[in-house]
Amino acid sequence: IILTIAAVLLFSSGQAKAGNSTYGQPITLKNVTRVSDILNSPDSFVSKTVLIEGTVVAVCSHRGCWMDIAAKEAFKKIQVKVADGEIVFPLSAKGKKALVEGIVERLDIPKEAIIRWKQHQAEERGTTFDPKTVTKGETIFRIRGLGAVIRD
Repeated sequence: IILTIAAVLLFSSGQAKAGNSTYGQPITLKNVTRVSDILNSPDSFVSKTVLIEGTVVAVCSHRGCWMDIAAKEAFKKIQVKVADGEIVFPLSAKGKKALVEGIVERLDIPKEAIIRWKQHQAEERGTTFDPKTVTKGETIFRIRGLGAVIRD
C-alpha cells in the first residue's frame, strides 16, 4: 500500500515522466507559436493561449515565479510569469529546453513602477541601478504561465 501511495504521489506531482519535468496544468495545445512571432506582433496575441518552445535563459532566484524563454533568433526572449507559489520553476531549468503553455499579456507600466521594478531587478542581480535612466513608462508583453514541461 505504501509503495502504491508513493507511486501515485510521484506521478501526480508531474515529475514522473522520464526525461521531462512538468509544472502546473497539463499542456493541451499541439501547435507551437514561435517566440519571435509573438514579439514581432505582440498585440495580435494578447489574451490568446499559446504554446511556446525555447531555451530557458533565466529563472527567478527567489521564488521560481518566472523564467525567460529565448527565441531561436539571437537576443529575443519572452518572460513566463506565474503567481508566487502557484508554480515554482527550479533554478536547474536554466539552459534546458522548455515547452510552455500560457496566455499572452500586455502590461502598460507607469514610470514609477518601472523604477521600482528595475531597482528590484538590480538588487536580485547584485548590480547597481540609476533611477534617472528611466524617463517614461513601458509596455511589456509576457506569458502568464499555465503549464510547462522542462526537458531534462
